[in-house]
Amino acid sequence: MSSPELDVVEFLLTAAIYTDNRDLDERDLPPRYRRVFWEDGEVERPLTTTTNTAAAATGVDRPWEAISGLMFTDRDDFSGKIEFTDREMAESWFLERVSVEALRDNPTLAHAFGDQVDAEVDYETARSKNRPIHADRVWIDSLLEEMFDEDEEEMLDLVEIRAPEEIETTLDDLVLTTDQENEIHKIVKAIEHRDYLAEIGLREIGKLLFVGPPGTGKTSVARALAQDLDLPFVEVKLSMITSQYLGETAKNVDKTFEVAKRLSPCILFMDEFDFVAKTRSSDEHAAIKRAVNTLLKSIDEISLIQDDVLLIGATNHPDQLDAAAWRRFDEIVNFPKPDRDMRADILRIVTRRMDVDDFDPEALAEATEGLTGSDLRLVLREAVLDALTEERTTLTQDDLLEAIEGFEERDNLKNMDMIEGDADALIADGSDGHDHDHDHDH
Repeated sequence: MSSPELDVVEFLLTAAIYTDNRDLDERDLPPRYRRVFWEDGEVERPLTTTTNTAAAATGVDRPWEAISGLMFTDRDDFSGKIEFTDREMAESWFLERVSVEALRDNPTLAHAFGDQVDAEVDYETARSKNRPIHADRVWIDSLLEEMFDEDEEEMLDLVEIRAPEEIETTLDDLVLTTDQENEIHKIVKAIEHRDYLAEIGLREIGKLLFVGPPGTGKTSVARALAQDLDLPFVEVKLSMITSQYLGETAKNVDKTFEVAKRLSPCILFMDEFDFVAKTRSSDEHAAIKRAVNTLLKSIDEISLIQDDVLLIGATNHPDQLDAAAWRRFDEIVNFPKPDRDMRADILRIVTRRMDVDDFDPEALAEATEGLTGSDLRLVLREAVLDALTEERTTLTQDDLLEAIEGFEERDNLKNMDMIEGDADALIADGSDGHDHDHDHDH
């Protein structure tokens, strides 16, 4: 069982062992520790443990107070440095109390103590489970500082870069169609077996296009994939390349792909992909057309197998894409509006932290035909806010039904016909036979 004193001692021991053992590298430090010791693009030895670094790494507000009663600890009042007076005693104390799970989550400790505990603690397994350094925010920031000088900082207006630790949604939080699950499973396998695919010469893989109305989870799925696979997430809104603040647009498109390649392995997510075809068929300024042509060329040249970059495009308007845009992608993933069963599942997930009397998600799903996952979240938000105006934190089924009526009155289901064609085609098939292994907040 964890405790503040155990957490602080684990931190001090990890730092001491890592400092002494040159065979260990950054991948052997848990991310929460790596973050506080990261400086100028690396973790330098010796690791200096102070009350500040201990607090930042462990979340214990007063780390010295937590361990000051132990016989083997000391603090320098001037520098704030805390350390062991008797490391052997500290190790014995720690090993009597630490859980096997904690050792398995800390490669440095697994390396040092794996053979001293009854249960099997394998160093290589602990290291493989540990989040890789390229997924850390501090690593991403240090790379960006290295890549861009002050004159080029405006380039970062074009992209939003998220570390996996900053993405809250996982794939297990999502309600997916069977087709979506299958495509994601295939791409995960492709990422795991990149070396094999390169070996057999199968390189045209790893470029997905997500197609569907707004609010159906295209961005959520892309981000969740980054979180689950511990990959940096580079998001680009293509309409931004026309911004007057971005200088030479074609150069900035090139720089975007350079960022993705330097951050690799990563996911490069390009939203508003219909902008490409729209620009090619319009009378846009020649510089913008050059930028779009540069973009298409860059898409052709980037590869999951060679560059470790998974490219995902997304569009709300597939009818506006031309053949040149379509052929850049090896897989098209459809994101329809959720069917009745999917809506019920989404409602269960979004309300999981709410207190709802007489909650009947199936009845609510029947009443929300045509709504997207994003719409359902808005409905529930209104229900919560309406209840708060009456000083209530417990909702009722009637509150939710009233919020649905209010949503329909305000928005008149204005997104129902966002994509041309038969509206029924936009509703997911299989309301009776749909698989529901996942949950979501679409």
